[in-house]
Amino acid sequence: MKRAKSVDEYIADAGIWKGELKRLREILQSTDLEEDVKWGGPCYTCDGKSVVGMAGFKSYFGLWFHQGALLKDDKSVLMNAQEGRTKALRQWRMQTAKDIKPTTIKSYVKEAIKLTEEGKKIAPARKKPLVVPPELKKALHANKKADEKFKSLRLGLQREYADYIFEAKRGDTKLRQIEKILPMIGEGVGLHDKYRSVLPTRRESP
Repeated sequence: MKRAKSVDEYIADAGIWKGELKRLREILQSTDLEEDVKWGGPCYTCDGKSVVGMAGFKSYFGLWFHQGALLKDDKSVLMNAQEGRTKALRQWRMQTAKDIKPTTIKSYVKEAIKLTEEGKKIAPARKKPLVVPPELKKALHANKKADEKFKSLRLGLQREYADYIFEAKRGDTKLRQIEKILPMIGEGVGLHDKYRSVLPTRRESP
């Protein structure tokens, strides 16, 4: 999905979730939050600080609370989408319009705003320096285009490629994987981009 420049543009390109995202937008706009676009998607802020975002994916749509780990989550609707990697962010997944609960959503947003105003937050973990496997480093050195694109990727995407090669146990496996990812790097895309914010053209069966 392309990066939207406005919330209207994001929703217009939201496939089957247009109606659901419009409803979520109405609810969020009824709160004290300011509407913005960050990282190509709708984001709602308090004093310039990100509080909650909304998004549509392949099999669900929902909300992202940037400091969701601090919320009481009385209804047990929040989940960590990347266990072991994400500390503060929590996701509220929904699959039908019936899953949209305005009163509960506003209650969670109200608590999130209060936490933001009080300055409470979970600091991101200090990231380790990027280490590129020697096999990948050699391949990039021999491919100028891929090398330039790799250096232009954000650190998290570079790390995904590096870890992908490090995780291969055998030398021949590393080489096959490098052959697979070099064209992707040359296009300037991330290893897992196809799984990020993918919107369907039809509703999947439950």
